[in-house]
Amino acid sequence: MQAYGLTHVGRVRTHNQDYLYSSSDPVGNLKNLFLVADGMGGHQAGDYASRFAVEHLVAYLKNYGQSQIVPGLSQAIATVNAELYRRSMEEPHLRGMGTTLVAASVEDNTLYVANIGDSRLYLYREHSMVQITRDHSFVEEMVARGQMNRDSNDYQQKKNIITRAVGTDSRVTADFFEEVLKPEDVILMCSDGLSNMVSERDMGFCLDQRLPLRQKAEQLIDIANEHGGRDNITVLLVEPRISEVAPC
Repeated sequence: MQAYGLTHVGRVRTHNQDYLYSSSDPVGNLKNLFLVADGMGGHQAGDYASRFAVEHLVAYLKNYGQSQIVPGLSQAIATVNAELYRRSMEEPHLRGMGTTLVAASVEDNTLYVANIGDSRLYLYREHSMVQITRDHSFVEEMVARGQMNRDSNDYQQKKNIITRAVGTDSRVTADFFEEVLKPEDVILMCSDGLSNMVSERDMGFCLDQRLPLRQKAEQLIDIANEHGGRDNITVLLVEPRISEVAPC
């Protein structure tokens, strides 16, 4: 398995509130682990929330005895969320902080994903981008109800309003997804600094090139900045080796 992650402050923000983790080696009972978090709050609080969530999730999973991926991730997220929320209540400068989170792990030929907020996981499959996660955002809820169109100005103006995050309440529920991988699949995890700036078509064009993952990640960051770079940008690419993916 090959992986490469990169984060950039963008062209407008002065602080980077994104945080990522990438391990192709085992983390506790997980064979690998990949995380992207996008913090919110004052700049210190947002930085703190994303880093806290990622680092404590990794620490928890390293010592967790649950062998099943989904129950393990679910319990880890619940524990980290409760602790982050407690700290926000006890320390005034952290009040109101929170973070998105998208987590992924591959076992055999199956991809397991947990998602809270609007950071995303895509599969690049057969020359097309397939969004696996679904945003927890005001606009996506309105779209699901048939009350808003993704091409509308209202959607563009309100798409940063998220409805679920780690640390903003004493409890949080992650959505889980499972996907059987195909040999040529590439996993793309990102914060909304990428997905809001770069079209899926441009993402696919970049991933279709015969380049190392590092160069593909750098190109995606560059494109987001060329299109305005209005937010922090995080890209994490994972490419399972064909020999590690069982044929469907």
